Amino acid sequence: MKIVAICGAGVGTSGILKVNAERVLLRLGLSATVVATDLESLHAEADDAQIILTSPEFVEAIGRTSADVIVVENYFDTQELSAKLDAALG
Repeated sequence: MKIVAICGAGVGTSGILKVNAERVLLRLGLSATVVATDLESLHAEADDAQIILTSPEFVEAIGRTSADVIVVENYFDTQELSAKLDAALG
C-alpha cells in the first residue's frame, strides 16, 4: 500500500502528515509506504497510491485520481488521522 502526503512545497505539512501517518499505521498494525511530496509532483508520485493525505486548500488542485483523498484538518491530531485512515482502510 502507498500513501502520499501532499502540500504546496512538499516539505512542511506533507512532512508532518507523513510522520504522523507512519505512527498511526504502526499503532493500527498496518504496513504502507508513506511519501511526502509537493502538489506539482503529485501525479508522478500518486499513480500507484491508494490514499492521498492533504489539507483542505489542496483538494481541488488534486484533480482526478483513483486514490482515496483524505482531508486532514489538524496535522498534529493523530486521533483524527487514525480515525480517517482506519475508516478508509477498514
